[in-house]
Amino acid sequence: MLNGLNIEEIKSLRDTTTAKEFLFSHIEFNETLCHALDFATDAHSLQQRKSGEAYIIHPILVASIVAYISNDESMVIAALLHDVVEDTEHTIENVESMYGKDVAHLVEGLTKIDTIRDVELVSANSNEKLITSALTFRKMLLASVEDVRVLVIKLCDRLHNMLTLDALSPEKQLRISEETLVVYSPIAHRLGISFLKNLLEDLSFKYLFSKEKTYIESELKENYQAIEIRLNTFRAEVEKLLLRNGFSEDEFKIVSRVKHLYSIYLKMQRKGVSLDEVLDLLAVRILLKDELQCYKVLGLIHTHFRPLASRFKDYIAVAKENGYQTLHTTIFASKSVFEVQIRTFEMHETAELGVAAHWKYKGDADRNVNLDWLHNLQYQNESVENFYELVKNDLYSEDISIFSPKGNVYTLPRGAVVLDFAYAVHTEVGNCAKGALVNKEKRSLLDQLHDGDIVNIETSKELITRCSWIDAVKTSRAKTNMKLNCNQRLKSIDTTTAKNIISTIMDLKQSRIEEWCELQQCKDLSKTAVELANLKELIHRYVADIKQNSRFERFLANHKFKVKTYTFNNLQISSNRNVSNAVFDYCCHPKGGDEIVSFLEKNVAHVHHKMCTTALKMMDDNLPMLFVNWLRVKKFHYNLIISLQNSKGALAKLLTHLAKIDLDIISIELGKDKTDYIHYCEIEFESVEADLNKIKGKIEKNFKIIELIRSDDAYKTL
Repeated sequence: MLNGLNIEEIKSLRDTTTAKEFLFSHIEFNETLCHALDFATDAHSLQQRKSGEAYIIHPILVASIVAYISNDESMVIAALLHDVVEDTEHTIENVESMYGKDVAHLVEGLTKIDTIRDVELVSANSNEKLITSALTFRKMLLASVEDVRVLVIKLCDRLHNMLTLDALSPEKQLRISEETLVVYSPIAHRLGISFLKNLLEDLSFKYLFSKEKTYIESELKENYQAIEIRLNTFRAEVEKLLLRNGFSEDEFKIVSRVKHLYSIYLKMQRKGVSLDEVLDLLAVRILLKDELQCYKVLGLIHTHFRPLASRFKDYIAVAKENGYQTLHTTIFASKSVFEVQIRTFEMHETAELGVAAHWKYKGDADRNVNLDWLHNLQYQNESVENFYELVKNDLYSEDISIFSPKGNVYTLPRGAVVLDFAYAVHTEVGNCAKGALVNKEKRSLLDQLHDGDIVNIETSKELITRCSWIDAVKTSRAKTNMKLNCNQRLKSIDTTTAKNIISTIMDLKQSRIEEWCELQQCKDLSKTAVELANLKELIHRYVADIKQNSRFERFLANHKFKVKTYTFNNLQISSNRNVSNAVFDYCCHPKGGDEIVSFLEKNVAHVHHKMCTTALKMMDDNLPMLFVNWLRVKKFHYNLIISLQNSKGALAKLLTHLAKIDLDIISIELGKDKTDYIHYCEIEFESVEADLNKIKGKIEKNFKIIELIRSDDAYKTL
């Protein structure tokens, strides 16, 4: 039973009569609704579900869930008709003529989502996995953003499908569960409809991770009596505490619970702990009449039980973007750890129903809820694989609230840095950010932010490109714009470099090279700066072309075009000129593997980082350039902060693991407070692996990473 919505009853309903009775137990019967019900029943009269029951039962029960969430009659009617246009001969025009533009608009939006899903989602028999569902998610968001009610109805539709998933084949069960977990559950979370989010997650969990679900269920069942005793004892203590301090029984309600199964599983996975080590497995929720009572109860809880200060969150003073408001705290009591949530009864309805709470309890027909988070998910230019990684980052992480100096609130994922905030304010602010004040103190743009920080961004007049910082930012908005800027900048530099290299080899002015390339329609000249084979092929084409003109006979006779490769330590220089040595200029001194360029001066190759300002000026001055690349890549430098339990052998276990994955440790610093339950261990190390995400994957299988960044930057952009 969930606040009046009986999920088990929904699963058990198998005939039309009882389904209709269930619908009208959640919404008042009227003529329009009755007509829509008859219309839908007639339209689906010849259809059956995979389970063998009449198809009409599905839209009736979807409409029932919608009715539980919202009093919006248009939404309920649209839920009844959500498959009519797609699965029967009826059209949107038929729907509009009978039930008006509003209902037709909702049905059309739902039909559009299904059409996109049919086209884009791979079949259940395919070997492709979650990534294709992420693409579906992208397009569904774009198709549905016009009216949030479409999303809510679709979530209710997906809930009923998940409740009846047993009738499908195992392959389809997995496919639909994957899609639900990646696509629909995050939407429910962002719309603030927590009961739908939790149900969708647990139902997906059942099919995707059946062994893990069975394990957690069996462990909870085995310890059920002990858990109930601990919860009941703590709940009774809290109740007595409130009554002793002036609260009457009708002013509050205390609900105790164990976290829902999938959230327990995620905590175990993210923190690399066993079920016994999940700190906030047990939770108590205290409901009160007003905000002041919430803060008074918080004070009572903190003065009578030992709180974990780092786990306190005030979402009443600073609500989440989806309207969620609650005080969160975690405390020690009777040798157990409890999460305590404190909110008003009204906040509770908002937390359970999210955006729909306004429609159900306030009679608010305004649907212009805050959907900025939808517009801020900038995934349009990403590959599907990159898009999925960004989706996971934006939608599955916990939130923090950051303030501008004017008091505007911006919601960012935990772990976000100052530059993430700059991009959240505006793309141009992020692109031009040069420094920041955090709580009136000067801070780096890569400093991690904390809940409640006040941030003031200092900007320059020009765009600042930061190619080495992409892994350091957290949000998709920052990553996407930084990648775009970086790619555009690098392509421009490579194009200029290619012209200078060819000009040097040919001993011709750059204008002649540009004129020839235009006539020959050279494809993507920027590749010539980074691919030696491409450079040689272009030179060959040029020589073959000018051989056809007798005017160039003397030029061909007096000029050597053959490119020779020289090796100096870990560098390879390719040119038709004599090169006696290669040196790194003092202005940037790039590290192994960095993007580099080379200039010829008195037979010596001077190597710079591509982003070096001195090098950029030399390129613009058309100074002679050489083709350069790394012969071998040196090790990359990393900084790691990791959470380590204060227990015997923990550090040794960590160091052994790092050695096994071939990381060379340079320095290590461990928290000095011996009373801390958790130590934060900071480690510098080197690796031949350039991909930060690969290293991260190897470490976080066994340990909780707080921060991991590549620190071998060849230039500073602050």
